[in-house]
Amino acid sequence: LCPAFASGRLARASSAPDTTSTSLRFAAAHARTSAWDGPDLRSSSVLILDATHASVLYSRRASVALPIASITKLMTALVVLQAEQSLDESIEITRDDIFGGRGAYSRLTLGTRLPRGDLIHLALMSSENRAAHALGRHYPGGMPALVQAMNAQAAALGMTHTHFVDPAG
Repeated sequence: LCPAFASGRLARASSAPDTTSTSLRFAAAHARTSAWDGPDLRSSSVLILDATHASVLYSRRASVALPIASITKLMTALVVLQAEQSLDESIEITRDDIFGGRGAYSRLTLGTRLPRGDLIHLALMSSENRAAHALGRHYPGGMPALVQAMNAQAAALGMTHTHFVDPAG
C-alpha cells in the first residue's frame, strides 16, 4: 500500500472529530510522499472512493467495462444467504464443481465436505470457484435458479449493464 496507509497517517482514530475531508487528507498525505503513483495493487483496474463525500480518491482504468469475478461471488453469496438455507448444511465438492478456465486452480479437492457457511467464506475470501459452484448446485432449483436470482437481484440493485451466467465469474 501507499506510505500514508502503511504509516497509519490516513486512518488513525482520534478522540476529537476530524472536520477535514478524507479526500483532502488523502491528497495531503500523498503530497508529502515523493513519486507516489498509487497504491501497490496488482489489479488492472481500481476505483477507491471516499464514501462519505462520494469523491474519487484513486482510479486506474475505472471506466473500462470488465468481467468482475469478485462481484459475481458477492452476488452468489448474497442470493444464497437470501434463500435462508442452513449455513451448517454439509456440502461436498464434486466433479460438477470443477471450473476449467483462467484461474482454475483450487485448494478444494474432490470429496471435500464443508458447511455452506464455510463455502461462502471461501468463495468470498479466497475467490474459490469450486466453493461458488457447490453453493450454486445446492441452491433451491439448482444452478439455473441461482443464476436467475442473481440477475433479478442485480436488476433490483440498478446494475443495468450486468448479466450473470454462473456463480463464480
